[in-house]
Parts: sequence; structure tokens; C-alpha cells
Amino acid sequence: MKSSLIALALVATTAATTALVLPEATAQSTTAASPQAAPPPQMVTGLPDFTNLVERVGPGVVNIESTIGVRNAQRTQGPPLPDDMPEFFRRFFGPGGPGEGVPGMPQGPGGRHGVSMGSGFVISSDGYVLTNHHVVDGADEVKVTFSDRREFPAKVVGSDAQSDVALLKIDARGLPALRIGDSRTLKPGQWAVAIGSPFGLDQSVTAGIISAVGRANPYAAQRYVPFIQTDVAINRGNSGGPLLNTRGEVVGINSQIFSNSGGYMGVSFAIPSEVVMNVVEQLKTTGEVRRGQIGVQVQGITTEQARGFGLPDTRGALVADVLPGSPAQKAGIERGDVIRAVDGNPINVSSDLPPIIGAMAPGTRTTVTIWREGRTRDLALTLSRLEEATASAAPTRPSPSPARSSNPLGLVGQPLSDRERSRLGLEPGEGVAIARVEGLAARQAGLQPGDVVLSVGRTDVGTPAELDRELGKVRAGQTVMLLVRDANGGTQYRAVTPRVDADQ
Repeated sequence: MKSSLIALALVATTAATTALVLPEATAQSTTAASPQAAPPPQMVTGLPDFTNLVERVGPGVVNIESTIGVRNAQRTQGPPLPDDMPEFFRRFFGPGGPGEGVPGMPQGPGGRHGVSMGSGFVISSDGYVLTNHHVVDGADEVKVTFSDRREFPAKVVGSDAQSDVALLKIDARGLPALRIGDSRTLKPGQWAVAIGSPFGLDQSVTAGIISAVGRANPYAAQRYVPFIQTDVAINRGNSGGPLLNTRGEVVGINSQIFSNSGGYMGVSFAIPSEVVMNVVEQLKTTGEVRRGQIGVQVQGITTEQARGFGLPDTRGALVADVLPGSPAQKAGIERGDVIRAVDGNPINVSSDLPPIIGAMAPGTRTTVTIWREGRTRDLALTLSRLEEATASAAPTRPSPSPARSSNPLGLVGQPLSDRERSRLGLEPGEGVAIARVEGLAARQAGLQPGDVVLSVGRTDVGTPAELDRELGKVRAGQTVMLLVRDANGGTQYRAVTPRVDADQ
């Protein structure tokens, strides 16, 4: 290593010497031959100083301490802390360890009983405080501590798991409240600041930039939150603290991180202030959050799926299922439709749809733009109330079936009994179970025995003969869309492209 450094230094010295002895005439001719273009304008100047912001905003950021008894521990069960955690942190957090964490982070032994730590901030001078739902979930007691060491017991006014927002109230007046900013104005590349209590270290300040907005987090349960992604350092204990713009306004609540190690890795997620304040108003008024729904199950669109459906591009949310009696069904939305816009707001990817619909109150009348069979249509509907209930079904057991398939995809179908259809939530005469998958393309598409094919393209199938008939129309190299319901009750389109006859 030392010799390499010396060699580099020698090369640099030689190059510098050569430049110094360049003949003047040669230098002038070179300059004349290649005139320098005007430099581009400076796009970034200087570095920000956050000291004034922190001094003004810091007093309104608080530490949240939740005491979770054994009776509530099962509700917040998590994996144990690693045995090699430094002794300093074991003493600092007490016997339960740092129970608070970003979802998916380690918790105290035996679950989150003990003391859970997080962050929060004051939103009104009369004692309303915001934090994350997961910070206070299952807590028997909640304590709020200010930077000046004042402590107050807090009451949980309301908490919403779907947005991961909790509203607390303490008995105090004249508190330093933070201003709420408009998260809709955020753009990637803007500076952002977080203040909180990572690992219980109060009033810690970190800064970074907005990495993305409107981000769907596939690892989170919050389907109705268009997350703000940042590279601001967020760690255990930062949860519930404010994400601030350079004006010192709250534009989000720090909620989650993406991590393979349990620590910060440069990808953090915050709940936008627009979502937060909608939840706050509902919690204050009714103590709960009501969301609208149209009653569809949607999925993203791949290039292969777009080709199979004859779509012009991959934009939109592909409707895989429509709930019976839902606003979508009443409005005429069908399986295979692609939702492209809601009230004129474009739906570019399927994850755009839930936050837009979920932000509307039940009873709201809206217009959904769909793409069907080569043209767009506007359908008016009235939202119903979202009920977070999911059903699962036991897998369909394959029964004796033909020795070989008789269709290009190599799918061997078997009929479903009325009882099996009822268990899967299907209508009478709907669906064909897959007994065996012989085709390579079908296997690569994820089809497996026990799945139920509901339709081929937009044509429903209810018997093995109907399945074979529709699949028999598929030519080698042609992409076909199969609507499949799996053993967990999930419905999704699968694109399958048989390559050659030998594919089976």
C-alpha cells in the first residue's frame, strides 16, 4: 500500500512538471484552437445551517415513554433483542430493552412488555401531541417528557394503525407548538431535518434530503399512506418525531426504515403532513378514522400483462376482483378494467389508488376513469366505508384428473364443488381448480396446483372443458391473461406466454 501511494505521488509530480514546462507558443495555440465554453450556472450554492431552526423547533419535540404491561404484550409481540447488545444500552433502556422501534425492529424479550421509547411533537399550545401508533400501541401508561425535563402523563385520544398516527393529550397550557407545513409541495432533492430521540438520546438532530414522494412501501401495512422517502438518518426512538422543511414546518412524521441489519441504511419513510392532519381531525371529532372504498382488488401492470390485455402502456391499476354489492360493481367496473384516474388525478401505478380513495370520506361521490377494450370510460360512484376485514381459505386439494393436459399452457383443470366455491368466496359455477401444471411457461408464471382460474382474458370459466376451450385459442408466443385466486383468497392476473409446442 505504501509503495502504491509513492508511485501515485511520483506520477502526479511528473504531470505537474510537464505542465509547467509547456512552451508558451504551444499553450497559446492550444487555447486559440479550443475556446472554453461559458460554465453552466451554479445550481447548488453553500451548505445550510440548521442551528436557528433547531433552536426554535426543538422545545416542541418530546420524548414518548410507553409502559406496556404483560397483559398487553401479546398484541405487540416482537423478536427478542440480540444477545450481543452493548451493556450501555441495556442499562440505558432498562430490563425490557429499547422496546420501541420501527416496525420489524427487535423488541424486548418476550414481546414489548416493559418500557417503549419513541418521539413526538406538540401541535397545539393546549396540549395535543402527535406520535406513531406503533409507539403507544398496547400501552397501559404514556409519559411525555420535554427538553426542559418537564414530564406529563398523556391520554391517548385516538390511534390509527392504518396511517400509523396517534394523537395524545396532556394537561398543560402555553406549550411550544410546531407549525404544520404542506407536504404536497415537497420535491425530491429538498433538504429535510429530523429531531427525535434515537436510542433514547433526546433532541438528536439529523439532516438529509427528500429522496422521493408518494412512495408505496411494500414492506409496510399502511396501504393508504403515500410515504415520503428520505435519506435522513432515522433509528430506533426516532419514530413519531417530526420531519421538517427548512422553514421549520412539519411536513411528515418519521415512521419506518428499510433495514437488513436493524439499523439505519439510508432509506427512511415519513407519513406526509397532509395525511397526518386528516387523521388528527377525525380522531379529535370521532375518536376513529373512517376511509372510503370503491370495493376493488387491484394489481400493477407489467409489460407482458399490458401486451396480454392489449393495453397502450403499463399505467394504471388493473382490477383483479370486484366485491359483490360494492360501489365499483354498482358503477359497472369489471375484472380486467384498468383504473387510469380518479377525479382527474392520474393513477400511474396501482399503489397510487388506495391513498387517493382512502383519503376520501365514505359517502363521497367521485368519478373513476377506466380503460376497457381500447377506450376510456368515466364512471360515477359513491364511496362506501372501508372495512378492514380479510378472508382466507384453505387450499383446494387436487383430485384425480386427466393424465395429460389438452391445452397449450399445460394446465390440467378439475371441477370445484359448491362447497369449495363457497369457501373461496366464489359464485356458483365460477372457477376451475388447477390439478396439475405441466407447461414450463405456466410454472414460471407462478401457477401451481390448488390455484383457481376464474377467467381467461375477460372470459369467465367454470369447468375444465371451458378452460381447455379458451386456452386452446392461445397461439405460441401469444401472451394470455389468467385471473387466478390463490389459497389465501387473493385474486391476481397472471401473464403466461407459451413459447413453443415443446414448452409442455
